[in-house]
Amino acid sequence: MNPVLSFFLDLLHNYAFMSAGGAWLVAQAFKVIYETVRYGFDTKRLAGGGGMPSTHSATVTGLTVGCLLQNSAASSEFAIALILAMVVMYDAMGVRKETGTEAKILNRLRKRDIRDGVKPLFNKPLEEKMGHTLPEVLVGIAIGIVMGIVMCRVSALIP
Repeated sequence: MNPVLSFFLDLLHNYAFMSAGGAWLVAQAFKVIYETVRYGFDTKRLAGGGGMPSTHSATVTGLTVGCLLQNSAASSEFAIALILAMVVMYDAMGVRKETGTEAKILNRLRKRDIRDGVKPLFNKPLEEKMGHTLPEVLVGIAIGIVMGIVMCRVSALIP
């Protein structure tokens, strides 16, 4: 069999990969729809971070569920995925959230400088939607769990 085709077929049977990818896709689509309804369409939402739900949380939770279902709770793969998920979610609610808050403040200072005729320290506004609130992370986790289970079932059906 062609090695490239074999590689892609292997990915389709990899529960962890399919679970993470499926969770990312669903969470990102949900984010675009939610943010469009709430704030209007913005192309940055197609791939940007921050907002409802946490795509990062959905992706690492999908990965963790996929590793659990493909291997077991005793596997190294599951342990690695679980620790990675905890670090990513902690970071999303901590450092990345704080970075977004700081960006809002700096953007306000930039606008004030421009209004007052002072040359701003930076040329363009900083991205403010960086981190996540607890509800955004929890919705991401829920999507990751559901998609992890669904994608494992779907992957098992692929010949």
